[in-house]
Amino acid sequence: MSVPPRAVQLNEANAFLKEHPEVLYVDLLIADMNGVVRGKRIERTSLHKVYEKGINLPASLFALDINGSTVESTGLGLDIGDADRICYPIPNTLSNEPWQKRPTAQLLMTMHELEGEPFFADPREVLRQVVTKFDEMGLTICAAFELEFYLIDQENVNGRPQPPRSPISGKRPHSTQVYLIDDLDEYVDCLQDILEGAKEQGIPADAIVKESAPAQFEVNLHHTADALKACDYAVLLKRLIKNIAYDHEMDSTFMAKPYPGQAGNGLHVHISVLDRDGKNIFTSEDPEQNAALRHAIGGVLETLPAQMAFLCPNVNSYRRFGAQFYVPNSPTWGLDNRTVAVRVPTGSADAVRIEHRVAGADANPYLLMASVLAGIHHGLTNKVEPPPPVEGNSYEQHEQSLPNNLRDALRELDDSEVMARYIDPKYIDIFVACKESELEEFEHSISDLEYNWYLHTV
Repeated sequence: MSVPPRAVQLNEANAFLKEHPEVLYVDLLIADMNGVVRGKRIERTSLHKVYEKGINLPASLFALDINGSTVESTGLGLDIGDADRICYPIPNTLSNEPWQKRPTAQLLMTMHELEGEPFFADPREVLRQVVTKFDEMGLTICAAFELEFYLIDQENVNGRPQPPRSPISGKRPHSTQVYLIDDLDEYVDCLQDILEGAKEQGIPADAIVKESAPAQFEVNLHHTADALKACDYAVLLKRLIKNIAYDHEMDSTFMAKPYPGQAGNGLHVHISVLDRDGKNIFTSEDPEQNAALRHAIGGVLETLPAQMAFLCPNVNSYRRFGAQFYVPNSPTWGLDNRTVAVRVPTGSADAVRIEHRVAGADANPYLLMASVLAGIHHGLTNKVEPPPPVEGNSYEQHEQSLPNNLRDALRELDDSEVMARYIDPKYIDIFVACKESELEEFEHSISDLEYNWYLHTV
């Protein structure tokens, strides 16, 4: 991937600074393995230098665990002297941060080797490598995310979350009330600011719906014919939601399962594939008869066990799964069926697409997209036929067969020959090393429940 010409880059910076003379600072952002946004803040006068020469950040940024500590077994820390790489701006991501009291802008970055080649361990580059395989076939990915999150109180109880008091009624919500409009009204100022902030930042968020738990909501992003850009939008939307919520004296969480007994947070992705003429190759009056669609689904389902570590990358991720919460636990598909892993929404023939329903909101969007696209490409090129579509309740017809814990998911990924053809094995090694390090720390901790059960009883 070549860096855009310096003149083009500088024109973007010049136009923005001229249009926004009030801006004092610019946040330079890059998403790590966990989707956590990191970077630097600069003064506006340094923006041109960033566009001309980039900024230096250590390669170990992509070897950080969920707590921001370098996992040395990745080889990206002390083994290479914690050396820097260079980060360049991603075109058309320069925008205002509407929540800031001091006018501040933001700019997404991507990491490169010092010689200019993309850095293999940047999750955005992991995705770009998969997208390139579709480019070679003359195909374009059209994608959109649906992102679920909870609004929570800034003051938690014994370290555990609780719903925020409604700014309208002053009460904490406790009921499910899926799609209830009144619950949108309870938090209308915050939710409306999220939509307006997204519009200001060029993020195509077109709807917010109340989900199936207290103070849980879903933001729908509009489809875009650029897989990388779709993921950029998802990363920036999460940051926007967190900051707007805080501005309203609330907090937010994308933790996969923050409350026992309530629905988890999912990150569904809708994907269609366009040919050279911009036509959807999944278009069909009868989706079951569309060979391209069948093969794409077949590839996704075949690789789904190996994708799970990217879709559900944390210990908590696997607590989402359960029939009552519409989280699929087996490689299944169906037409307009929300109990399956891959749903094909029914409607107009040219809008036929894949809805991948497994990942949690704690997934890195770039890695989620890369793994799903790997499955689609594998299916298209090998003409993988899927099992019959499921009608009715998939949970009653199919036993749980997908990995249901992080350790098993990491083993599936590490052993997958198919995934290694799409995602650099060096990156898989880094990802597995980071997650195994987190898992080891988790397994050495002692929970409150263990003390309650065993301290005085055994």
